Amino acid sequence: MSRQLVASFGPFVSLVCCLTAAFVLCGAPLAFAQLPDSNGVRAKGMGGAFTALADDATASWWNPAGLATGAYLNMTLEYGEVNEPPFPGNAPHRGFALAFPALGLSYYRMTVSEIAPPASTAGSAAGRQDPGTPSVRTLEVSQFGATVGQSIGRYFVVATTVKAVNGNDDTDPGLDVGAMVHFGALRAGVLVRNVREPVLGEGEAAVTLKRQARAGAAWIAAAGNTPLAVTLAFDADVLDIPTAFGDERRVAGGVEVWTRSRVIGGRGGISVSTIGDRREAYSGGVSVAVKRGIYGEAQLTGGSDSLRQGWSAGFRMTF
Repeated sequence: MSRQLVASFGPFVSLVCCLTAAFVLCGAPLAFAQLPDSNGVRAKGMGGAFTALADDATASWWNPAGLATGAYLNMTLEYGEVNEPPFPGNAPHRGFALAFPALGLSYYRMTVSEIAPPASTAGSAAGRQDPGTPSVRTLEVSQFGATVGQSIGRYFVVATTVKAVNGNDDTDPGLDVGAMVHFGALRAGVLVRNVREPVLGEGEAAVTLKRQARAGAAWIAAAGNTPLAVTLAFDADVLDIPTAFGDERRVAGGVEVWTRSRVIGGRGGISVSTIGDRREAYSGGVSVAVKRGIYGEAQLTGGSDSLRQGWSAGFRMTF
């Protein structure tokens, strides 16, 4: 048993180390923020601790390798808003994803942001200039993706999402790569998003979506003879992520609880940045079975992180 465990986790650990080292060394200085936890009603309800779980159609966003661990047919449809500044009014996001164990199709539309250089104002007669107030630029970005994966042995899955990213009157291809290993109730996953760093637009107006890397672990306890099934999950960013409030590197923890009949599910989570301003975000959510295999879902996020304060709701179908 122990040899099987080591053999299962060995390729995963090697892949994480190699990808992380390569992307840290080769990364370019970029500014625009595409928040890793922008999509997924369940995932956001768990505080963004979903990289190792990713067992519904939003695996196309959270970890493509998760498609192999989900139901035979899975579809999600969602809409939500971020309610606080720096966005001008409410910033909507929406998503649709359809997944089979070896193929996924997805569409996401969201707002990305950056800190624009501060304007300068005229100074004294000596020619000094006082810095102006930094402003925030925002841009709506759409992403169309196709996800495919490959199992390597019984416990290890590698998958990719090939995507077309549109925004700023331009379209550029992109690529996400994910891996997942599972052994009994334990799972571990890693995702590298924007491997080739899509560039939207040209010249000074160009927007580059920065490469991101996130790792996670999860423990899934089946209901068995107990009335509840419980999942605990933990995520951590591997690389710094630029946002409208400065760089961040977040850690997140979440819990999901289902009744044994899977009629009602509830979840909660918290995430904080380990660099710069902590900016805590607290989340909670619920799922209710409309009929067998079809769920209505909603989540709410609060806390001091105004980039994430908001809500989302949607439907999920799974068979």
